[in-house]
Amino acid sequence: MIKLQHIERCYPLAKEKFFYVLREINLEVQEGDFVSIMGPSGAGKSTLLHILGMHDHGWTGEYFLDGTATHHLKPKERATLRNKQIGFVFQQYHLLDDLTVYENLDIPLSYRRYRTSERAALVADMLDRFQIVGKKDLYPHQLSGGQQQLVGVARAIIARPKLLLADEPTGNLHSSQGEEIMELFRKLNNEGMTIVQVTHSERNASYGKRVVQLRDGWIVKGDQ
Repeated sequence: MIKLQHIERCYPLAKEKFFYVLREINLEVQEGDFVSIMGPSGAGKSTLLHILGMHDHGWTGEYFLDGTATHHLKPKERATLRNKQIGFVFQQYHLLDDLTVYENLDIPLSYRRYRTSERAALVADMLDRFQIVGKKDLYPHQLSGGQQQLVGVARAIIARPKLLLADEPTGNLHSSQGEEIMELFRKLNNEGMTIVQVTHSERNASYGKRVVQLRDGWIVKGDQ
């Protein structure tokens, strides 16, 4: 499903000098896989995830998603592909501040061909599953960090994307909530959803099928 070849990401420091966040990343993720990306802070984990999610466009190399050469696509075409196939759990939530919880959950459905009644049913199901029915008319700033994280996870999976990307998905949740989220990820993966998560937690990583270790921008362990 995912094939990365010679992916590099760098930022200019001074004249003809660059700081490399990622170096020579070659990685394949098969459909139905559940990969955990691990490594110390600054290793390039989140950068790699944002490249996979097509939020970062300043990289070089080749990225194939489900057979599509994304490195040849225009930004608008990448955005369309992302909205149709990828769900993303952000570490900092990235909920839309001027939309209610209900409206935030409805946004991913608007990119797909769902009827109004189907969208309403899917949103209701997510609100119930994550026990946030009473929060549906609230705005993100009215929620706790943990509640915002739950909404973020619900938003990422509501449209049943083929690929789920998660950046520290349980970082702002207490332990029982975190376990529920990881069990949900395992269930979705067993149902065929491909998942790539960034995590510092060995416990969270154990829910996946394999681990890829990054250090100083290089893959140092894991299937390439």
